[in-house]
Amino acid sequence: MIRFIDQMDLKGKKLLIRVDYNVPIKDGVIGDDNRIQASLPTLRYALEQGATLILCSHLGKPKGEVKPELSLKPVAAHLAELLGRPVLMAPDCVGERVRSMVDALSAGDVLLLENLRFHKQEQAGDDEFGRQLAELCDVYCNDAFGTAHRAHASMTAIPAHAPQKCAGFLLKKEWEFIGEALAAPKRPYVAISGGAKVSSKLGILKKLLEKVDTLIVGGAMANTFMLLDGMKMGASLVEADLLDEAQAVLDFAKEKGARVVLPLDFVVGESPDATQAAGIVEAGQDIEPHLMALDVGPKTVELYREVLSGAKTVVWNGPVGLFENDAFADGSLELARIITGLDDALTIGGGGDTGACLKKAGLADSLTFISTGGGSFMEFMEGKELPAFKALED
Repeated sequence: MIRFIDQMDLKGKKLLIRVDYNVPIKDGVIGDDNRIQASLPTLRYALEQGATLILCSHLGKPKGEVKPELSLKPVAAHLAELLGRPVLMAPDCVGERVRSMVDALSAGDVLLLENLRFHKQEQAGDDEFGRQLAELCDVYCNDAFGTAHRAHASMTAIPAHAPQKCAGFLLKKEWEFIGEALAAPKRPYVAISGGAKVSSKLGILKKLLEKVDTLIVGGAMANTFMLLDGMKMGASLVEADLLDEAQAVLDFAKEKGARVVLPLDFVVGESPDATQAAGIVEAGQDIEPHLMALDVGPKTVELYREVLSGAKTVVWNGPVGLFENDAFADGSLELARIITGLDDALTIGGGGDTGACLKKAGLADSLTFISTGGGSFMEFMEGKELPAFKALED
């Protein structure tokens, strides 16, 4: 059984919260603070209960080295603005200096530890590293769904050593919403799987096909499926070694009576950095060797509109084109508008860059629920047990 933060006595306790502040930062400016915002209900509740907060997170992939550009200092400054109170910044996440800072904290204080991944022991799941972090607290709280699928020290070793452990409101929300909403979905149930690689999505595609009425496959992942029909994809990203697996997905869909929707046309360009599209190529025609598919075309968008019309449950995982580049963003942005415009539908987004795509479309809060997880969202959807949840069980 997992206990949640609202079942704990927090008054006068030092509460170590594993948050997910892995946010895009460029030149010290945070590009998307959704993950920070998502942690606020847990933080505010704990402060109201009289706890002292010690926060820990990773940022980027420093690979066990101290990299100033991956410091959490900009996050501390931004969090202070959001909370309306000072947020102290630790020089590290373990060690004597950190211990001294923690000892000096009072109820209502907030301390953010430096990037956990500056220590290689974090990703190695090192037990001793987890024990050192656990010594900082009376209660450990995991509220980092984004890394719940990783057996890292801050996810699994800390709860093994902390005096008490619980899950925060964000973890609770993800657990209940995704788990319960997809246990018995209203129909028609449509799932959209975008992103780049079939290889990373084979498990989830098959799991979705057991439940959905229709699966839309978009993004670069669709390119591999197009090869099955003999379409030449030019310089597009494809996984030619996975044709058998792609065919197996289609065969499995047929067996389950689910419809798989592939693009009818593509917007092509000379490179991902191209400032304008080079044209539209319809499915079945060959893409020239120097061009690549970077978005779905207008016929595909209209197909999406038709397929999604009347849907009662929609799960969206990943954009259907290179939406970061305005020249190839139309397909994904229009898809966002179609999904958010559905009446009386449960709409869930997660994984990949779905949240950033919605934000670019000006629709950040328009889905029923947006998961903060990428890989964890996918694995949870796939029915896998997540290490973080297992570590929180009494």
